[in-house]
Amino acid sequence: MSNPNILFLFSDQQRWDTLGCYHPAMDFTPNLDRLAAEGVRFENAFTCQPVCGPARACLQTGRYATQLGCYRNGIALPRDAVTVAERLHQNGYETAYVGKWHLASTGTKPVPPALRGGYRDYWMAADVLEFTSDGYGGHMFDAEGRRREFTGYRADRQTDFALEYLQNRKCDRPFFLFVSYLEPHHQNNAGHFQGPAGSKERFRRYPVPEDLKRLGGGDWEREYPDYLGCCASLDYNAGRLVHELKEQGLYEDTVIVYTSDHGSHFRTRNGEYKRSCHESSIRVPLVLRGPGFTGGQAVGELASLMDLPATLLRCGGVEIPPGMQGKPLQELVAGNVDAWPQEVFLQISESQVGRALRTKRWKYSVKAPYRNGWFHAGAKLYREEFLYDLENDPYEQDNLVGHAAYAQVRARLRQRLVERMEAAGEEAPRILDRRWRLCPR
Repeated sequence: MSNPNILFLFSDQQRWDTLGCYHPAMDFTPNLDRLAAEGVRFENAFTCQPVCGPARACLQTGRYATQLGCYRNGIALPRDAVTVAERLHQNGYETAYVGKWHLASTGTKPVPPALRGGYRDYWMAADVLEFTSDGYGGHMFDAEGRRREFTGYRADRQTDFALEYLQNRKCDRPFFLFVSYLEPHHQNNAGHFQGPAGSKERFRRYPVPEDLKRLGGGDWEREYPDYLGCCASLDYNAGRLVHELKEQGLYEDTVIVYTSDHGSHFRTRNGEYKRSCHESSIRVPLVLRGPGFTGGQAVGELASLMDLPATLLRCGGVEIPPGMQGKPLQELVAGNVDAWPQEVFLQISESQVGRALRTKRWKYSVKAPYRNGWFHAGAKLYREEFLYDLENDPYEQDNLVGHAAYAQVRARLRQRLVERMEAAGEEAPRILDRRWRLCPR
């Protein structure tokens, strides 16, 4: 086989510290921990947009959400956007997709072929899976737009569909299979996380993340056990897929990627679960195992979801096109860190029009004062909102943005943020410090 298969396992709203390879107390993820032990674990991985649809748009294309116009949920991926799946297809790959799409704006209707982002050979999905199913049943749509009803735990049934593809494919071309789970996202119409039966009892004694305990409030005391139950189900199903690859003799020839679109702060930072600059919203697990990703390495450099499109193309032997944001993670694995960015850039939407930088030490975030995050993609004017010293304040309890002692730090981060915004195709904005009084409009 000239190029490896690629299996991309994508969870929704999963904190980085829910895998045992990141937090040893989480002893319920043996399959993903084994992948990390055999492959590469990225210790500091972050989303580029802590909202479902925008993060997916970035991941499928390698372009920032504002470049695509998909800066919030409910905006379809442009039909002329060239996706990773399309580029891999042109290089001889089968392309298959299972689960939540969230890039067609068709709601509860089937996603037509033109809006499937280049996934051509197998399709079993719903645009907004949380609207066509709950934790224990519902439906998706196949390639012909027919409803496929399912009962039983949703993550298990999604994996059944992925196995259906793997067990019935007829050709010897390499495959790119993207499995997009909804778990551990809360079930919107129920207002709760829906773990497998017994989760409340099984996971009630597991340690709670320190940031949640220190902040107080939110709904984590009620919801966290079921959230962990969802995460355990994802590990179980990753194991099922790995077993199938081994049965078919494909395991050593397959790059497996595991990550999430964003994290969850359990209503401790704002009125919902993400859409903020905080670690609980933006830090995600990232494990790769397969050709080019072996040896049980732990990489400490900062990585972004925006680096994954270039990484996938490099895996598939496809030239990385000009204009694609991010860099292939193979460079970090090879130890080429000198030219690697020293910060991760984020765009934040819906709750605000926000921009942020996360360096190894600092978190710096700004917010547009006169813009609505649902209606506006960007702004010409921002105001500093948060500055955290992560080295001394890892749980982000002390906002330093108004402290005069950190003026030089803020000035340096402000300049770099503007540079990153321009590199993402945005107009250089004016950023006010916290001392400026804003006139009401």
